[in-house]
This record gives sequence, structure tokens and C-alpha cells, in this order.
Amino acid sequence: MSATDRIWTAGLVIIGDEILSGRTHDKNIAQIASWLQVQGIRLSEVRVVPDIEDRIVEAVDTLRAANDYLFTTGGIGPTHDDITVDAIAKALGVQVVIHPEARAMLERYYTGRGSALTEARLRMARVPEGAELIPNRMSGAPGIRIGNMFIMAGVPHITAGMLDSLTGELEGGAPLLTETIGCWTAESEVADLLREVERAHESAQIGSYPFFREGRVGANFVIRSTDAETLKSCVDTLCEALGENGLDFTPGGI
Repeated sequence: MSATDRIWTAGLVIIGDEILSGRTHDKNIAQIASWLQVQGIRLSEVRVVPDIEDRIVEAVDTLRAANDYLFTTGGIGPTHDDITVDAIAKALGVQVVIHPEARAMLERYYTGRGSALTEARLRMARVPEGAELIPNRMSGAPGIRIGNMFIMAGVPHITAGMLDSLTGELEGGAPLLTETIGCWTAESEVADLLREVERAHESAQIGSYPFFREGRVGANFVIRSTDAETLKSCVDTLCEALGENGLDFTPGGI
């Protein structure tokens, strides 16, 4: 199997009581999943955990062992409850240290704004020993890269900037291609048809997403494959099968 044929996967740990309480709505899952697909990596599992060290350690250990890469968001700020770095260092069995380059970045950032690098702000220079930095053009505080792990901020636009810095840096397979077919039908009416079409295209997957609009039931069928020819064949076969069953369908979705 070549590197492009292999399926590369990533896990994601979302850290923060504010997510679990509903005070903050997470936006990082979608943008990280989309970014990973372009890199040829599939997001295989997401866990949302509270600001409790043992829970973070457990999630990190489990998802890191099960995937090629692990991403975390949240808990790397300046306050006492930002414990992600400590938890990951514990999971890896290393010490937490002040990264000299991170300290210099923060010092430049705050002094350039007429402020000082306080002890609280210096917490954002703490990393697990042996870590590298992920640049952050937004707030001066860098993300952290250690082994196959990427420790990022929880603020979505800062996360996006860190992902941009990592673009092209990770090894992956072929990007996942998708096409959508919309149809005014209950998905239960075409469940067997979808199963047969998918079975005939081994390297394609079909997801069914029902909806209710304008007083009618419908579904969007999302076809995914890393191979363009397989994707086209699967789409064509599905459209033909829907037509043969007297169903109206809309390429691109409804």
C-alpha cells in the first residue's frame, strides 16, 4: 500500500468546562475536520473533556494511541484553570518548561503594546519538554507541537491561524473528495438502494442526511471517496438508480 492509498487519521480533544456548560459553542470541530481533509487526513474521533487533569490525560492517551495525529484545543491560556500543558506533559511523562523562543515572542508582543510580560502571561510560554512551537500571528502566544500532537488555542480564529501555519507540514494520503445528491424522499425508502450502490463501489462511502422542509421530507446523500473515478461512478450509479425508481434528484444537494 502506498502512502497515498493509506488512510491517515487524527483524533481531537476539545478541552474546557465552558464548552460542556453550553456557554461557548464550539466551532473548531468543523474547521479542523475540513482542514484535515485537505491534508489527506480524516478526523476519526472527537472528545470534549472538562478542565480536569486526569480526564485530559485519559483522552490524550487513548486518542493518541489510536491515530496518526492528535489535536487539542483549549486550555493553554494564562489563567489557573488552563491546565492542558500540564496534563499533556503528564501523559507523555516529561517536565513542563519555559520555552525560550515562546518567552521571547510573548515579550515582543506585550512590550510592543506598551505592556509587560507578567507571570500570568508567562504561563503561555510553558510547554512539555522537547516541544516545538506553532506560530500564532493573532495574539503572540504560540501553539505547541510535540511528536504527533498539536496543542492549539480554543479561540476559533486563532486556531485557524495555527492550522494555516501547519498547512503542508503533515504527511497524509489523498484528499477526500465529495459530491452531494439531494432527493425528495424519505431515506427509509431508499436505504436498500443506497446500500447496494455503496457495496458496488468499495472505496466510496454514502452518507444519508434527512431533512424536513416546505412540508416535505427529503434527504441529501453525500458520496465520499479519495478516488475521482470511483466517486464519479458512484454518483452516476446512484443518480441512475434514483431515476429508475421514479425519484427526482438534484445534483449538488437540496
